Amino acid sequence: MNYIKIILSLTLIFFVSCKEEEHNMEIVKQLDINRFMGDWYVIGVIPNFIEKDATNGIESYTLNEKGDVDIQYTFQKNGKSKTMNAKGFIQDERNSFWKVQFLWPVKLPYLVLDYAEDNSYTVIGVPNRKFVWIMSRENKMDDDVYTNILTKLEDIGYDISLIKKMEQNW
Repeated sequence: MNYIKIILSLTLIFFVSCKEEEHNMEIVKQLDINRFMGDWYVIGVIPNFIEKDATNGIESYTLNEKGDVDIQYTFQKNGKSKTMNAKGFIQDERNSFWKVQFLWPVKLPYLVLDYAEDNSYTVIGVPNRKFVWIMSRENKMDDDVYTNILTKLEDIGYDISLIKKMEQNW
């Protein structure tokens, strides 16, 4: 499957599963957007078909001169490195509700559900709870922290049986 087909497919998956324009989920009250920028290792995920069997996922954020977020998602699949690019548009003064665009003109909701005060982990979700990414600044996460995150996700309606740990081999 070539790059364009991957992007189109991912956009379609999110568009169909995230019809809600707004969200009804509690998000981070105030996100220091500059501190949030940088690399995040994907530790746990409800995988879409592209992420199924993927390893070494890293989501990288860079704030550009317009105040938007350039997003690069790299991962390995079948021994090959893959990269997807998107753009995030911050939607509120809290900086924790974004719209992400993989392909023009579709912008999909992206919610910062949790963020550690020490900048060690974050949790990103979507309004319909069909996708989630648990990410860490390190390529591993303490089991107690991970379990606590899963409990919080279950409490807000996520089916945590769908969340898979992403292998990180560095």
